[in-house]
Amino acid sequence: MYLDFYRLQTKPFNPAPDPTFLYLAPGHRLVLGQLVRGIHQRKGIIVLTGEAGTGKTTLLRALRARLDGTTAVSFVNPTLSFDELLEYLLHDFGIAKAGETRAERLATLHHFLGERRRAGQDTVVIFDEAQNLDAATLEQVPLLSDFEATADKRLQILLVGQPELGAKLALTELRRRVGVRCAIAPLRPEEARAYIRSRLRIAGAPDPGLFTERAVRRITAHARGIPRVINMVCGHCLLIGHAERARRIDADLVQRAISCLEEGALPGREARGRGARRVRARWALGAMAVGAVGMLAALALQGDALPHVLATVHAWWGR
Repeated sequence: MYLDFYRLQTKPFNPAPDPTFLYLAPGHRLVLGQLVRGIHQRKGIIVLTGEAGTGKTTLLRALRARLDGTTAVSFVNPTLSFDELLEYLLHDFGIAKAGETRAERLATLHHFLGERRRAGQDTVVIFDEAQNLDAATLEQVPLLSDFEATADKRLQILLVGQPELGAKLALTELRRRVGVRCAIAPLRPEEARAYIRSRLRIAGAPDPGLFTERAVRRITAHARGIPRVINMVCGHCLLIGHAERARRIDADLVQRAISCLEEGALPGREARGRGARRVRARWALGAMAVGAVGMLAALALQGDALPHVLATVHAWWGR
């Protein structure tokens, strides 16, 4: 395991979101501020977009930690139908008797939201991966809050998803109701460098410069600044570095890690060793083939022995 070799306390580049390793680049801090203000100012519908792996889910966890203890937050599965998500919300907010029909359930939800608003409490519903909402459900999202009845939005709805969410919203009337729009951009090279160093520091690395500057530039260029991809490449670099006893990760090692991830190529010495073994095996087979042909040529002069030799060689070759 590379942890002991690099004197790490834990794996620094797990691809799964982990609040322990939270790193907020300037762009992330700006977006987080927009989300917090949008909720406290009761903007109603807030849209956050970003490429897969840019840290949207991690940012939502940071958002939840920034909200005060009186704010009720519900994360909703975007694959539910509207009636299913309405039932889920009522259950998640602890509303036991909600009625039998959609109209009754909506009235119960609106009453609940009104009571919380009068008590000065915020209520937030978050649709993560909201690009997966079907068009019919997306059109009905405003029904969750009585937007038409009052300018003071009782429910804050966060639609969080990949860039195609913006295109989907553009085809609906919901686009006119959006109060805040924000987007997460990929990390710039200097941010990626700080990101890698931050994760190494949190993991207990004694050498924050474990990855050379050229290595960081190569990682950032390949990952296009996407943190999830950066994690995958860096984690693989540490595995290969440990196997090769490399105390520092350079650009050449990064390239081998990328090739291994993309093409399944064997890293470093192992690839060269197997390649040499394949060459030796081919040479041996070629030598045996030449010997067999020579033997046949010699025995061809003996007439009656040739059929027996041919049968013997054919049986050997078929093994």
